[in-house]
Amino acid sequence: MTRPEISFEFFPPRNIEATFRLWDTVQVLSPLAPRFVSVTYGAGGTTRELTRDVVSTLHKHSGLRVAAHLTCVDATRDETLAIAAQFREAGVTDIVALRGDPPKGATGFTAHPDGFGSSVELIEALREAGDFNIRVGAYPDTHPEAGSARADVEWLKRKLDAGATEALTQFFFEPETFFRFRDACEKAGIDKPIVPGIFPVENWKGARRFAESCGTKIPAWVIEAFDKAEQDGRQDLLATSLCTELCSELLDGGVEQLHFYTLNRPELTRDVCHALGVTASSALNKVA
Repeated sequence: MTRPEISFEFFPPRNIEATFRLWDTVQVLSPLAPRFVSVTYGAGGTTRELTRDVVSTLHKHSGLRVAAHLTCVDATRDETLAIAAQFREAGVTDIVALRGDPPKGATGFTAHPDGFGSSVELIEALREAGDFNIRVGAYPDTHPEAGSARADVEWLKRKLDAGATEALTQFFFEPETFFRFRDACEKAGIDKPIVPGIFPVENWKGARRFAESCGTKIPAWVIEAFDKAEQDGRQDLLATSLCTELCSELLDGGVEQLHFYTLNRPELTRDVCHALGVTASSALNKVA
């Protein structure tokens, strides 16, 4: 099995305790030499300033390549592009461009009267505004707001054609889900990289709620396995095993890059990476 290229997603902290946890996460995972790390943008743009500050600090002090999330929610076009310009001035030119989740309590996305109406509009504006490397989201399981799986693929193609260079998928539980999506994308003429999003399950109840909210299908056998593991106190062991097996099957199927959603809790992600042969020593050997 070839050593995969990896990347990690973090989220900005909201208090002192969470700040220490983020930096602990960075310290644990940075020796694995990720090709980049990304920092999320809260629902409704609620962490806009925090994201900007964390991105800038990580870029200056971590030695990692940092990608900043940027969304269309609750901001004018000028405000959004001003934030992008601040990222660029700080030396950060990697952007994960997303439409974004609506504010808490809202029933759906409503564009700001003077804002971007979609992620495609945002991507086009970023492409024109500067030399950004733009990544976008993709959905192996149909997005809750998409009319069909085909519509999801067509929308992804529009985003990539608008100027994005790579797609990062929502997480999923079975490798076949990704392979079916990859095949559909190839059939649609998409030839840019599609990187599987990997979610080591730190908290099963939270993961289940998250999956249900974003349209990720949960196989019955996964529910049964975690329910039994919770009774026996084996959740972490099961999560590590299932996640490692998922990644191994993806790599066997030709995948070369993996993007981990860490939730700022690095241990399971680190353990899965180690099981895949991604260690600090392997990173040093790769550089050498």
